[in-house]
Amino acid sequence: MPNIRQLLETHISRAIAAAYPEAADAPAIVQPSQNPQFGDYQANGAMALAKRLKANPRDVAGRVVEHLKDDADVAAMAETPEIAGPGFINFRLRPEWVAEQLGQVNAHEIDGKERLGVEPACDPETVVVDYSAPNLAKEMHVGHLRSTIIGDALVRMLDFAGHDVVKQNHVGDWGTQFGMLVTELEDRKVLVKKAGESEAEEGYPDIGDLETFYQAAKKKFDNDQEFRQRARDAVVRLHQGDEHTRWLWGLFCHISMTHAEAVYHRLSVLLTDKETRGESAYNDVLANIVQALEGKALLTESEGAKCVFLESQIENQKSEIPPGQPLFVNKEGDPLPLIVQKADEGYLYATTDLAAIAFRTGYFAELPGGPESPQADVILYAVDARQSLHFQMVFECAYQAGFADRDRHALVHVAFGTMMDAGGKPFKTREGGTVKLMDLLDEAERRALDLVTEKNPDLAEDERKAIAHKVGIGGVKYADLAQNRTSDYVFSWDKMLSLQGNTAPYMQYAYARVRSIFRKGEHDEADSCADASPLPVPDPAEAALGKMLLRLPETLDRAIDDYRPNVLAAYLYDLAQAFTHFYDACPVLKSAEPTRTHRLRLCDLTARVIKKGLALLGIETAERM
Repeated sequence: MPNIRQLLETHISRAIAAAYPEAADAPAIVQPSQNPQFGDYQANGAMALAKRLKANPRDVAGRVVEHLKDDADVAAMAETPEIAGPGFINFRLRPEWVAEQLGQVNAHEIDGKERLGVEPACDPETVVVDYSAPNLAKEMHVGHLRSTIIGDALVRMLDFAGHDVVKQNHVGDWGTQFGMLVTELEDRKVLVKKAGESEAEEGYPDIGDLETFYQAAKKKFDNDQEFRQRARDAVVRLHQGDEHTRWLWGLFCHISMTHAEAVYHRLSVLLTDKETRGESAYNDVLANIVQALEGKALLTESEGAKCVFLESQIENQKSEIPPGQPLFVNKEGDPLPLIVQKADEGYLYATTDLAAIAFRTGYFAELPGGPESPQADVILYAVDARQSLHFQMVFECAYQAGFADRDRHALVHVAFGTMMDAGGKPFKTREGGTVKLMDLLDEAERRALDLVTEKNPDLAEDERKAIAHKVGIGGVKYADLAQNRTSDYVFSWDKMLSLQGNTAPYMQYAYARVRSIFRKGEHDEADSCADASPLPVPDPAEAALGKMLLRLPETLDRAIDDYRPNVLAAYLYDLAQAFTHFYDACPVLKSAEPTRTHRLRLCDLTARVIKKGLALLGIETAERM
């Protein structure tokens, strides 16, 4: 199936190699044309090549085009390429080729599953995606939203592209705060009497609101020295494996994860308890991590703590710092340490992160009492951009220690910005507190229900609530995923739930609008799906929509290459706009045959691509709104 951009790049690269053997490695640099007036695709490589050869770029482009004229595949695909401006090579797809490809895409299936022109990866990789990662000491709040939905979108896209995806929820379930929490839980124990028993037993109350429970425990920890000492003693017992303390800790973790899983279910996120592997899972191998670092002569003791001061290495080709010089320094130019063990012999986030890398790459074949290593080729971390320095240091340490191989394992921090309020500050409650994620989702569905009721009051209440769930949750997710992930963005209810602009309701309405055509026309869309015959698109609006539909494979490739769901969101918005223009310009149900059938097939294919694209972002559609 055609990935048009890839096809053109392959053929143009061959033409460049034939025209300029001395520069056979020069890239074609193909991208969709910004202005359809100049064609459908544009190759910009001739200008870069001309600079390299110190030649006239139009002359270079001319020689490349001469070789392209002899390429039968290019001739069948596009009209004769044209040279424009300082050396752009423009391509206009042939209508008959577009019609043929649309027919093939329309009926494209593999193993009974719809593919819409997207071929599975030729060289699939095992990709671990580390995302969400809430701290089990508290309920999930808005700060967990971006990691959760960006990571989930990447999982869906990578899976659809044919990679072996391993989901990982590296929850915070270890450390000082859990000594504090289990101590508070112990203090709240009650005496309960079960039916038929003469004596009371110790029981434990429902934790209830996790945030309130945490705040109560934290207040005691900060103000009560006796409580603080007991909490620290509990941490020691926890790490030493004390059965009762471990039981209390496990109870608290279970209750905390139940809250998190309720959020995942509400968001339709793919994470389950099977993918949860917290910091505690690596506890038994942390000493091995420190020992391995020591064996590589990477450890330095500083004020009783064991640290790694990372220096540039010859084999680190990406570093511009001379070998032997510090890679990470503070503002004063002093080397920054990566602390892996505190003076009291406790471990830190860096240690568990290194252990997780070592497990995921196969350095540890398996965890004690745990699963076998996924043997990852790529490990993605969907984590706040403010953790960038931490991950740079951890990744470099993992490479230097041998927990990962630079040539075999890609360690990638998929960084993202902050969700801001209208005043440009991190999103908070009116009182300045943290907004619980479940409360945010409740508000989204409430506002969406008001919107649906206003637009379609005649729908049954159950149907309005079902649509409101899809629109409200979809609105929250799409508003985030449509942003460049590295940027901060302003959270706006009005914009998020608007039926105008690049929003989930607009996209969901576009899908429902297409489906309404089939209800009105009493046409079975199943007939359209099975038809692989050429799909003519003679009208300019039809052609523009058809060509946009053919761009799904290259769009998905770009979104995955950069780990940017917003690339897919932008494509879907462009597709919806192309459909609106087509629908306004080209009658569908009132057209004579065979135009009516052709346009119905085009409508159905558009709806399926929108639905699949939104599903890859984790967003549901409704058949009617």
